[in-house]
Amino acid sequence: MARPIDEVKNWMTMFRWIVKAIRDEYGIEEAKLTRHAQLETELGLSIEQVEEMLGIIHASFGIHFPQGTLDEVLRLEELCMLASWMKGLYKRPEFISDAFAAECRAANPGMA
Repeated sequence: MARPIDEVKNWMTMFRWIVKAIRDEYGIEEAKLTRHAQLETELGLSIEQVEEMLGIIHASFGIHFPQGTLDEVLRLEELCMLASWMKGLYKRPEFISDAFAAECRAANPGMA
């Protein structure tokens, strides 16, 4: 389930990595995989498929997503920024709450 991550060096390459993973796993056209696309309503991913993507990101990067992640992340860009922040490639996204940020840090003790 893990995918190669050698080329992921910043949030932009993380975004591209996630786009490719969604394209490959679920057959969604890249033209639809824009930054502002909503994961469920615009891309047509089910909650289970979004959870599977979190699992793929976890298996590939070692990132642990806390419970409630799907309440915080609605768009493709948000998923990318959150994963990038948790991996140390991006600043803390403004859209996440303080309580959720604390849960992310608790789930990932190695986070800066």
